[in-house]
Amino acid sequence: MKTQELFNVLEQNKDKSLLFEYAPNKLVGANYHITEVKHVSIDSVDCGAQTDAWKETIIQLWESPNELDKTEYMSVYKAMAILKKVGKMKPYVFDAEVKFEYSNVTFNTAQLFVNDFEIRNNDLIIKLAIEKTDCKAKSICGVPEDKELVAANDEPCCSPDGNCC
Repeated sequence: MKTQELFNVLEQNKDKSLLFEYAPNKLVGANYHITEVKHVSIDSVDCGAQTDAWKETIIQLWESPNELDKTEYMSVYKAMAILKKVGKMKPYVFDAEVKFEYSNVTFNTAQLFVNDFEIRNNDLIIKLAIEKTDCKAKSICGVPEDKELVAANDEPCCSPDGNCC
């Protein structure tokens, strides 16, 4: 989901509570805070020596240990106020992919992409998902598109005598 699309969804649902589902049927606690918004520029070179560049908006969610008993979720309206204040200080790139950075005691820190959203009663639930790492230079490295797992004794896609950097 692009940053503008997220803002549109928030704008259309400002009277609701804002919940985040970080894994199937697992919600970020009601004690969460938006602790940071990152405007990230990525300039990369993949294993096939191809360059790429893109921008991301990364919104960090943190669960406060001082509010473990909290049951009322942040309102969409309040989240929008935080995000708008950030936008006045550091303008958004609205066509940048938006991700949410999150962790808890049982879930390692990850940057999660927005997979979907759902309206349930008076809640806007943003459904997050993990994006798997991938070889972006499959055709250059000779990796078949449908191959997912590589045994430990198999050649890596970027072997020393391969085509990669």
